[in-house]
Amino acid sequence: MENSVYSIYHFFAHLYRNRKQLAAKEKLSDFAFDAELLSYEGAGRFPDLAIRVNPENKPPGGELVELKDSRSYSVSSFNSTIPSGVKAIADITGGKSNVLREGMLARGDDIHALPERDVFYLVRGRKNGNMKICLVHGSFFETVPVDELIQGSFTQALNERLQEEDEEISEELRALITGLFSRQDTFSKVRHVKNASVRLRFRVMTEVNRQGNILSSRSYPKIKDNTISLVLPYKTEAERAQQQRYIRMAISKSEWEVGSSFTICHPLNGKFLVLSYAL
Repeated sequence: MENSVYSIYHFFAHLYRNRKQLAAKEKLSDFAFDAELLSYEGAGRFPDLAIRVNPENKPPGGELVELKDSRSYSVSSFNSTIPSGVKAIADITGGKSNVLREGMLARGDDIHALPERDVFYLVRGRKNGNMKICLVHGSFFETVPVDELIQGSFTQALNERLQEEDEEISEELRALITGLFSRQDTFSKVRHVKNASVRLRFRVMTEVNRQGNILSSRSYPKIKDNTISLVLPYKTEAERAQQQRYIRMAISKSEWEVGSSFTICHPLNGKFLVLSYAL
């Protein structure tokens, strides 16, 4: 690997080459990720890892990575940040004291060189002595926009409450109320109520359903037990070919040939290219 090239493809190549150590760690966060590739490594808040921006911009790099560990073949819940395929870097590096921003700057990364960052999830699951590890693009979980997801969920809650109370409101008022509560930051702020000795913050928790469970052998049987896989979205054959070219920049010909490359179809979000290796 050339040290001047940073990307999710090189990150996966590092995981593949060290797959035995990755599989053996009790927690994903205990694994020694390649610090040369990273502009940030933390824990407890999104993201867990940030890959450096590639100055050559082919591929652009700068991907954000969240670690998801599970002791079953179910993806662990997303406890603070709703999964998405892309995030604006300005939305997560703002504020007076921001550990992500300070960490990236300390490692010499140009935060604003790439305003929109692709998001990946490093998902590991265990079942009956077997293991699956998937580095999967966030669009696998984001089949509707985040704001639309929140608004739709809030609409359901409002409708249920109105039905329980046998109340009716106009469609205009209903749309106004649900529209006001369509952003996640509305819930994530700590609220101070006069004369209260506690502060209140609503927390959004997201769980995958059957279609979004990349670890499910029933839903995605091509992803076998005891494998490590890179899962990438594509809409056209040209995009698929480009993904393959980027992968070939990060791995050798011999490494490519021992892997298994195939397509899986997400029932709600189209085709994904998978490059899979035995653990």
